Amino acid sequence: MTFPRVLLVLTFLLGATASAMADGHRSLGWGILTNNDALGDNQDRWRSASFVVSHLRGSDWSGQRPVRFGELIEYRIRAEMITPVNVAAPRASDRRYVGALSFGAHTHFRKGATQMSLGLDLVFVGPQTKLDQLQDELHGIFGPSPVNVDGFQVDNAVYPTVTFEAGREYALGGSGNLRPFVEMQAGAETLARIGADVTFGGVGQGALLLRDSTTGQFYTGIRGDRPGGLSLMLGGDVAYVADSRYLDTPGIAKKDMRARFRAGLHQQFKHGALFYGATYLSEEYETQPEGQFVGSLSARFEF
Repeated sequence: MTFPRVLLVLTFLLGATASAMADGHRSLGWGILTNNDALGDNQDRWRSASFVVSHLRGSDWSGQRPVRFGELIEYRIRAEMITPVNVAAPRASDRRYVGALSFGAHTHFRKGATQMSLGLDLVFVGPQTKLDQLQDELHGIFGPSPVNVDGFQVDNAVYPTVTFEAGREYALGGSGNLRPFVEMQAGAETLARIGADVTFGGVGQGALLLRDSTTGQFYTGIRGDRPGGLSLMLGGDVAYVADSRYLDTPGIAKKDMRARFRAGLHQQFKHGALFYGATYLSEEYETQPEGQFVGSLSARFEF
């Protein structure tokens, strides 16, 4: 990573933190989501597992995004394991193992009725993350095959990654809501995405929903009016992928187009909430034989 890129990252992250402290920002909420193909097709391959924690800080929350850029900051930590088909004895022709660990800051704001977010993450990849060792320990506990990817990982690197999203909500009548969106990302993976999400039920009313980068599933960052009951969430998108450092391996050719189709159920209780979602991810490289299903889970309980 060159010095100008390091400087850009540090300027953004330090600037966001300084702004939050200067304006007397306080904690507004936490969001957590885990993805695992054991919750989907249970094949332990490709987009195998990920975990994200988000902490939202701002001066106040009025039920919608602020107008001012930088007034609401999300601090995000994320870990992901992307694997070959066989993690115990990977084939030379398969994709390399990716252990990705990222730290970043994202600001959420609006311009008129358009909801926007802009964020910058430092994405660390390679053996330096030790995520292969963590996954091997988890496999030892839960019983799948061991993870043996020594010499079969992407090289150590740090990729500054910028993500921008813009979307707009449209009422469908009753409790229905449609939100088309566009997204652009540059860094560890460089792509442009367009899609839409449909929600039936009270989830998200007066809340800030955050989008998971692997599945596109929403998870709650700031709680809203908390209406009780069950909500159905549906969505899909397609992306043009210009570059992927995760697939930068001789003999592996990325697919230019990717698709995601997702569904989820969110149950709001009086003192907590539970979410489960399933996402179909299409093939990411030319020799990948098929897509996969990944499950997502989020739970929150108050005592």
